[in-house]
Amino acid sequence: MPRTEADPATATPSLAELAATVSALQIQLVGVQSQVREHQAQNESLRETIVNLTHHGYYNLAGGGSALDQELTLNASRFLPVDATLIPGAIAEVEGTPFDFRRPTPIVARIRSGAPQLMLARGYDHCWLIDGGGRGELVPAARLADPVSGRVMEIATTEPGIQFYSGNFLDGRLRGSHGLAYRQGDGLCLETQRYPDSPNRPEFPSTVLRPGETFQSTTVHRFSVADKTLSLQGDSA
Repeated sequence: MPRTEADPATATPSLAELAATVSALQIQLVGVQSQVREHQAQNESLRETIVNLTHHGYYNLAGGGSALDQELTLNASRFLPVDATLIPGAIAEVEGTPFDFRRPTPIVARIRSGAPQLMLARGYDHCWLIDGGGRGELVPAARLADPVSGRVMEIATTEPGIQFYSGNFLDGRLRGSHGLAYRQGDGLCLETQRYPDSPNRPEFPSTVLRPGETFQSTTVHRFSVADKTLSLQGDSA
């Protein structure tokens, strides 16, 4: 979906062209059928500008009710704590904190632990630094599994970070396609991206796009069924 932006009257320059592509295909490997969704973004700039794009889709592998009973794995040993306005600060280790999802963990297990960071955000709304991410190659970022249905979603990305949002501000005012109200925790987001507040943090990977440069980003979602789940590398689990 290409889009050309006009130069705004504000001090913020615009992109010469923005194009996002979503493709879906069915594959059959090791007797397990999976659907792979690939999101690609490509941008070119007329002037120096900031680019940090993501996809704010909500997921609930159970198909309804709370998503917090699902098990989350994040390929990240560090994350970005936030302040009272949810702006991230210094990089921190996940070791020994409720932010350690390096092993499959039910989201509900620690979300109500009373940890100061979880109180600030009313749950999880933080960026994790993907181990080995941001080098231009697809790496595993996250795995979400519903223990009841057996549905599994795996995410690989070229991005350096992934924002996990546990639906903290869903308050029942939104209704789904079947008329049911979405309440806190009924859906969650896993958003691959550059680190938040990067323009103000020179130690973070740059989000500056200069004239003549092209921004490219790819994220792959793979859906399968438990017990014979395909890994992000394509090997059987």
